[in-house]
Amino acid sequence: MTRISRMTVEDIRFPTSQHLDGSDAMNLDPDYSSAYVVLHTDNSQGLAGHGSAFTIGRGNNVVCEAIRAHEHLVVGRTLEEFICSPGEFWRSLNGDSQLRWIGPDKGAVHMALAAVVNALWDLYAKAAGLPLWQLISGFTPEQFVRCIDFRYLADALTAEEALDLLARCESGKSDRIERLQREGYPAYTTSAGWLGYPDDKIRRLCRQAVAEGWTHIKIKVGRDLQDDLRRLQIIREEIGWDRKLMVDANQVWDVPQAIRWMQELAPFKPWWIEEPTSPDDVLGHAAIARALDPLGIGVATGEHGMNRVLFKQLLQARAISFCQIDSCRVGGVNENLAIMLMAAKFGVPVCPHAGGVGLCEFVQHLSMVDYVAISGTWDNRVCEFVDHLHEHFVDPCRIRQGRYLAPQLPGHSTEMRLESRRQFAFQRG
Repeated sequence: MTRISRMTVEDIRFPTSQHLDGSDAMNLDPDYSSAYVVLHTDNSQGLAGHGSAFTIGRGNNVVCEAIRAHEHLVVGRTLEEFICSPGEFWRSLNGDSQLRWIGPDKGAVHMALAAVVNALWDLYAKAAGLPLWQLISGFTPEQFVRCIDFRYLADALTAEEALDLLARCESGKSDRIERLQREGYPAYTTSAGWLGYPDDKIRRLCRQAVAEGWTHIKIKVGRDLQDDLRRLQIIREEIGWDRKLMVDANQVWDVPQAIRWMQELAPFKPWWIEEPTSPDDVLGHAAIARALDPLGIGVATGEHGMNRVLFKQLLQARAISFCQIDSCRVGGVNENLAIMLMAAKFGVPVCPHAGGVGLCEFVQHLSMVDYVAISGTWDNRVCEFVDHLHEHFVDPCRIRQGRYLAPQLPGHSTEMRLESRRQFAFQRG
């Protein structure tokens, strides 16, 4: 039996604002940061689970304190308890009434839950000797469903419906795993499109992306319409018209403004507009989706989606054409599995948000689970890639010809190198 003996929490921040990496219309000068947790065990081999939540600088300490507030819910419990019923374990972590009051299921307390939950899954996969995607993809439908808390979801997805959906995807699993290991998972790059980059850098990075085999490229928009038109012209000149181009407004518009702005950008044939308005505005997203559908532009959102209930409503309202889960915004792996199941039922492709500190490493596993065990396809599905900070991870993601190569090491790829954690530990004052 493996018991969780203690928890350590670290405030880690990278000075990415110095070069405007990650800059967009809403977030002008992010310092990519990690509220990092390690779940230590009494295992004689030093087995530990690593997890984190992603922030962009100030406030990272708030999430760290929220992680510490979960300590009494996890320390002293066993890995075997989690393995037996991951969904019930998740609900117990999410069910402390005093912590729940400052959510519920949202904000810093929920991001903290994600860090702890992701660490638990890292611990589970390491103990099993498998990368997380392979561990979960190998679950029977019954095992998979035991990972989910279906409270608040029954009007959109029941446990019985989830079992049926997963059972239908059992056929061909081994072939999909073989193909995934051979070809990798489709990805898209945002590395060329930050708002703070000058034109010559955008051209250079677009040419580099084309040379590296990228077929899907995303650019940030929303600060100035004429500037967006000029930048989109540059990008189309460099990448041509056969490659998919996506645009991301990072929540800066209200609903009528989003519709008008995207009508102006429509000649550049964007595949989707990402986060066109407030992430909580389900009806606003639905209105934008209806207005842009005749133009062939889909709506994508989810990186700031607070929980499975919000995603349920976005799907029920037909407000999104692409479901953008995030590894650390909702309550970790368990809640993302629930969202992916709902997306499959509603026929909406999952195209995760990534970048940040470790998000590419984490979310690649979820995309691969979606392909192998839930949807059975990667058609119209791409997982975001941003080329920042991967060198700080023990098992960094690997990209070849615009595709994520399947992770091979045991765990959730969440473990950051000790020397990086020490070098970039935040020192107050």
